[in-house]
Amino acid sequence: MNKEKGSISEISKLFFKLGCIAFGGPAAHIAMMEEEVVEKRKWMTRQHFLDLIGATNLIPGPNSTEMTMHCGHERGGILGLFAAGISFIFPAVVITGILGFLYVEYGELPQVEPFIFGIKPAVLAIIAAAVVKLGKKALKGWELGILGALVLTASLLGVNEIIALLSAGILGALYFYSRSKLSSPVHSLAPLLFIQAGTAAIYKVSVMNVFWVFLKVGAILYGSGYVLFAYLDAELVMNGWLTRPELIDAIAVGQFTPGPVLSTATFIGYQLAGWQGALAASVGIFLPSFLFVWMLNPLIPKMRSSKLLAYFLDSVNVAAVAVMVAVLLVMGQDTLTNWRASVIALLGAFFTFGPKKLNAMWIVAGGAVLGYLLQLI
Repeated sequence: MNKEKGSISEISKLFFKLGCIAFGGPAAHIAMMEEEVVEKRKWMTRQHFLDLIGATNLIPGPNSTEMTMHCGHERGGILGLFAAGISFIFPAVVITGILGFLYVEYGELPQVEPFIFGIKPAVLAIIAAAVVKLGKKALKGWELGILGALVLTASLLGVNEIIALLSAGILGALYFYSRSKLSSPVHSLAPLLFIQAGTAAIYKVSVMNVFWVFLKVGAILYGSGYVLFAYLDAELVMNGWLTRPELIDAIAVGQFTPGPVLSTATFIGYQLAGWQGALAASVGIFLPSFLFVWMLNPLIPKMRSSKLLAYFLDSVNVAAVAVMVAVLLVMGQDTLTNWRASVIALLGAFFTFGPKKLNAMWIVAGGAVLGYLLQLI
């Protein structure tokens, strides 16, 4: 493990690169980070990376974006936290801002589906590689294996991932602690309390109104892009700010651009209040994540040093890997629907697990090009 602090420039360059190629959703983003931060640069141990994943899954906000902040904090302190998060978010915000401008001007989105078609099966191999590496570290015994299998089953049956993770953490902590013969005192950690403030009725779309709405969403959002859709539908469509088709287009933009799907906020912000609205929405939806990670990061080593909370972390970690397996299975089922996608997935697996291993960046780029070419056949 390389404990030497890195430069802000080094951190920014890495996460800007990841922000440019991070397609495929949070599981794929985290897989790419694991390759760069743990495997290649050895900024932290795989165990600590797992602890960060487990803890991050339990707080609101975009998990993969918050993981970039944790990694930046580990390498460069508080400045590293902000450098990593901003660098990762920046490409998506710029791209969605430009797309928002084009959408307002011309009323339609560019045709990028052929390229996205190839990226989706390519990232399956990247996620699978991370599952294998993290799973080996997380599975410390057959009991954790059973716990992971239960979480995987629950996830595939549609149980909310936060409920599954918390339940696994509590169940595992109680089980393992009850077996422990150690009598060392348990140091409790006060939980963080998140208070959702009420909002006054909004009568017009001002830049400040845009900021406050997206700040609230960023502070309480758990889950996937589908959950984001539900939150924004309640805040924007029900208040008459957007039509539902416009919101669907905005979510689509967040899905097919690199980086976090929450960059949807930039697109919507431009629709509501121009470039100022795009900036206000972007800052509003991501700001809570920076604050949550800033508060959480110093607590994770303390959790690991507490016997009871260490068992909780181990259980949450194996549950987080199980959730990644569930995501991989569902993505595979949704993506591998024809021979073209299967060919790209097999090539991605060969260049991820085979003798000619390639960096995730080349897997993504190759999948995009191959997806476009195969669509011409």
